[in-house]
Amino acid sequence: MGKRVALVLAGCGVFDGSEIHEASAALVHLSRGGAEVKIFAPNIEQRDVVNHLKGSPAEEKRNVLVESARLARGNIQDLAELKASEFDAVIFPGGFGVAKNLCSWAVDGKNCTVNEHVSSTLQAFHSAKKPIGLCCISPVLAAKVFPGCEVTVGQDKNVDGR
Repeated sequence: MGKRVALVLAGCGVFDGSEIHEASAALVHLSRGGAEVKIFAPNIEQRDVVNHLKGSPAEEKRNVLVESARLARGNIQDLAELKASEFDAVIFPGGFGVAKNLCSWAVDGKNCTVNEHVSSTLQAFHSAKKPIGLCCISPVLAAKVFPGCEVTVGQDKNVDGR
């Protein structure tokens, strides 16, 4: 029997949701590795909606869970229902939706807040000493949830030896 992995999405689309390539790549590799994957997303309104064709804001409202269902082909659950005890690992693909919908890093930077279900999920997996996969911008979640955790985000200069 393969490992049971929870995949947490932040919507659908690189500028306002999960990065589709990252989510798809994670799903492909987990499938090839024989993992049983369940997909989750918070049932919340997106911070904003972006027209990906034009790269500009769209004047509409969307729900993170509903938009994430596009990537999950409808086979998705509310993040509030995720129980770390039922999984061997959790993965958070990137995409700017992580910084907008799963936390407020896009607006507040290091002073951001993290969605309560995202935070409790990360804390539960960490407490159980189970692997947590964080892609692209997702490590900012760990930096906020776990005191003392430091991450770098796209620095191309050597700052203090890092």
